[in-house]
Amino acid sequence: MFFLFFFTSVVFAEVDETEAATQVVKDFQAVLLDVMQQGDKLNFEQRFEILKPAVLKSHDLAKITRIVVSKEWQTLTTEQKKELIRLFSTLSIASYAHYFNSFSGQSFKVESAKALSPGQTYVHTFLMLPDDKDVSMDYLLKKTGDEWRIINIITNGVSDLALKRSEYVAVIQKSGFDALLAELSVKIEKFSN
Repeated sequence: MFFLFFFTSVVFAEVDETEAATQVVKDFQAVLLDVMQQGDKLNFEQRFEILKPAVLKSHDLAKITRIVVSKEWQTLTTEQKKELIRLFSTLSIASYAHYFNSFSGQSFKVESAKALSPGQTYVHTFLMLPDDKDVSMDYLLKKTGDEWRIINIITNGVSDLALKRSEYVAVIQKSGFDALLAELSVKIEKFSN
């Protein structure tokens, strides 16, 4: 009897965890959709300001930054790490503000969620496009303390983390840390125009 109770408790705990992680994704996507629906009324700066708290709340930007620079993280000073996290965070928000800028009937749909391991959940969603093929958007979330945060987004099978890691590490190794900061600044500037 005890085993059955224990097993049921574990299953319910996992369901609660995947629901909590899924809610983080749903809340974030709701803000994205809201910004898209206001597209023609908002300029880039306004979209940025609306999205900023939602991105900071739902994404673990410090952890993502560490992952994308891989082993190079160990070679950076505390100040460099802070500056890189700051610029990477700004770029992340700017990219959302740039790409999610108009509405033509799109919607988000959560397809499924599953616990990969204790503290890691995978949420499978779609960006539904009325006149085109739906875009698969999968979120990998990690639990830090009591909070679930997004650490990777896989769009149509392509990992955002993997793309950024190969790009950023190559820049640091070839041209150094300052070159990476300069490249991130240029991207932010491009998104804002």
